[in-house]
Amino acid sequence: MVVSDLSSAPCASASSRAHPKARPGYGKRSVPAQRPHHDGDFALLPERERHIAGYVDALPEGAAMDIKSLARSQPLYGQMAIGSALRALGVAGHLRHVRCLSSENGGQVRWVTRTFWSRTARDNEWWNAFLTAEERDPAPQEAAEAAEAAATSAPEAPASVTVPAQPLVATVPQQRTAEPEPVPVPELKVTDGRPSPAFLALAHLGRTDSRLALSAADCAALEQMAAEWFARGVDTDYLTHALTAGLPASVDSPFGFVRRRLRDKLPPRLPAASPAAPGTPVRRLMVECTECGAPGRPEAFRDGLCRPCREPDPA
Repeated sequence: MVVSDLSSAPCASASSRAHPKARPGYGKRSVPAQRPHHDGDFALLPERERHIAGYVDALPEGAAMDIKSLARSQPLYGQMAIGSALRALGVAGHLRHVRCLSSENGGQVRWVTRTFWSRTARDNEWWNAFLTAEERDPAPQEAAEAAEAAATSAPEAPASVTVPAQPLVATVPQQRTAEPEPVPVPELKVTDGRPSPAFLALAHLGRTDSRLALSAADCAALEQMAAEWFARGVDTDYLTHALTAGLPASVDSPFGFVRRRLRDKLPPRLPAASPAAPGTPVRRLMVECTECGAPGRPEAFRDGLCRPCREPDPA
């Protein structure tokens, strides 16, 4: 049996499985003004976080940053440990999960999920200033997306490591959000008897995570709520991520759980393609809590956590 020395941040060179790339617009984004890599990076972090930080730091731009991809591509930690480590790295100031408004060809816009990564630990004030600047000037983001889209035709397989067969057993507090006003939903149109994209996205949830397996009747009952997400510019990947991120250890009622998330995490309505009136701000960026995934303005978060996750209700 081979015993690895984990006294310093392990590198990702011992990979036996390629780490996947995220879809264009998603995935890892390194912040500017990074200091050069050296052996002492992440030395003050606990062993598990030090290993995950070293692995993430070695990934290329645009690499998939979801928990399942990270767990499949390195050999030491499963999904539960990865989720806890990412939360700790957010608290330590190394990352922020962010939803960004992205432009597409033809004037279409969509919400994408990115993980901004900093080798140097940053405080809350730095992250707030950086994310505010990103929202004001999305040109660098859009240029990076265009480069990614152009490169998708060439297969790329960065080095990575083996997958441990461990299930996701992350325990997170139930999201505490105010009950939103009822949202009008569009009438669904089924062409040639084929199921709608909303129905198909719900039907595939159980294949992504068995805890959210829905019956055909469940999918039909939730179809209109999911269709409103698509009407607001998201795609199947975004919807699936929002519904499956940070699941509790067990889900007693998949139907009720998905219905609650469809209502509570409904993204903002996208702005029209026409230019906004002068002086009208367009929200282009929202931070996600690294614990429960709730979105909000950068200044509403401290250490990557929303207020309910920072200050849990007393037992």
